[in-house]
Amino acid sequence: MLSAIVFIPLIGAILVLLVPGRNDRLMKQISLAASLVTFLLSIAVWVQYDREAAGMQFVERVTWIPSLGIEYHMGIDGLSLPLVVLTALLSLLSIVYSWRIDLRPKEYFFLFLLLETGMLGVFVSLDFFLFYVFWEITLVPMYFLIGIWGGPRKEYAAIKFFLYTLVGSLAMLLGILILYFNAEPRTFNVLELIRQQPLTGKPLLATLAFWGFFLSFAIKVPMWPFHTWLPDAHVEAPTAGSVILAGILLKMGTYGFVRFSLPLFPEVFKEVAYLVAILALLGIVYGALVAMAQTDLKKLVAYSSVTHMGYVMLATAAAAASLGNPALKQAAATALNGAVMEMIAHGIITGALFMIVGVIYDYRAHTRGVDDFGGLGAKLPVYTGITTLAMLASLGLPGLMGFVAEFLIFLGSFAILPVLTAIGLTGVVITAAFFLWTIQRIFLGPLNPRWADLTDMEPRELIALGPLAFLMVLFGIYPKPILDVINVAMVGILTALR
Repeated sequence: MLSAIVFIPLIGAILVLLVPGRNDRLMKQISLAASLVTFLLSIAVWVQYDREAAGMQFVERVTWIPSLGIEYHMGIDGLSLPLVVLTALLSLLSIVYSWRIDLRPKEYFFLFLLLETGMLGVFVSLDFFLFYVFWEITLVPMYFLIGIWGGPRKEYAAIKFFLYTLVGSLAMLLGILILYFNAEPRTFNVLELIRQQPLTGKPLLATLAFWGFFLSFAIKVPMWPFHTWLPDAHVEAPTAGSVILAGILLKMGTYGFVRFSLPLFPEVFKEVAYLVAILALLGIVYGALVAMAQTDLKKLVAYSSVTHMGYVMLATAAAAASLGNPALKQAAATALNGAVMEMIAHGIITGALFMIVGVIYDYRAHTRGVDDFGGLGAKLPVYTGITTLAMLASLGLPGLMGFVAEFLIFLGSFAILPVLTAIGLTGVVITAAFFLWTIQRIFLGPLNPRWADLTDMEPRELIALGPLAFLMVLFGIYPKPILDVINVAMVGILTALR
């Protein structure tokens, strides 16, 4: 099942390449079919998943390169399952949104489906060699999506994204090799390496390997001060590229911290937990303040991502700081539940926000200047409603999905890192301020005569945005289906470390 989920987009990508001439419609239909089948299979896994059982499910394990201890090893648990479903959903909706793409559509949809395969593979790989292959696969399609279909500074943004991520990948490779050569027997099996803890009693090697993984994941998150590639990449990427970049690629970094850094290097992570928490705090406050200063709507949403990923890292650092203290186990589990919930919430909410920016910029106003609008609420009621809902969800309004995640993060983290968590709450206040101010400037007041002829959202745009808006409300009111899945995995991770 997992192999089908991962490789059906790749099969679709190959079929797109085989479509003759400029039969754009057939290319788009193949892409839509491949992404739809992948999403339906991910839902089938969600339905069949045993929510009471800890550990990996749907495991596929085949010897690949026995002389090096490399296996084709896939599995899924309560951490990776929601991310797989989120990836499949956002990829499907992004292809729906991209239906109007007419610049080199064959290459566009091929790269998009290849990117989907890479992202899905990252979340289900349980062998470091396989994981690293998928991790690198995601780099190339996004580079070309930004570099070909991006904005005026697309080449600069694409190269900056590529170089930052490549440096991080090489650092992680060093960490993987340190683990491999210290394991007995030598293996790339993630679960076996977590069980062995091969770097216990080797503080220098453990520290070196930890920082190798840290650099890779911190760049991908991105944490302060590694965040500078993010606004450029977001602003220059095509709309669907921004959706995937914010909704999925950033989560690969936070996923890496929870899946690998915490279980593989618990002693080192605990020692540097306060430093990581301070870096997360800097990202929270800095991202919110810089977002408030933006007049470009897309850049505003991009910087808000730095703040929200800072919340995830604050919770992860708090969990690391609690290790060795059984009294804080429940608080750590709450914080990690909030961190993973924030990954999902941010993917849904910020993915919707980038589509919202695309709706007004790509096909209508061709400007993203917040101060260029005014009074659109009466002219575009549907667009106004969905945008307001997404921004309120992003600022953490109770009853919407963002609130659930942030509440759990602060509830769990406060019991472990009370001072830093209290300072982190200022990010919520600033985020509320700049989103409410943005709503006021775009939708309220008198209508700018320049936009008298703007039309409201089309059915295709509603199909792309409607499901995301629905999920923001559904999981804001009733988050139990996601939290039940996540909690078992987080408790399992923490139990194994104590």
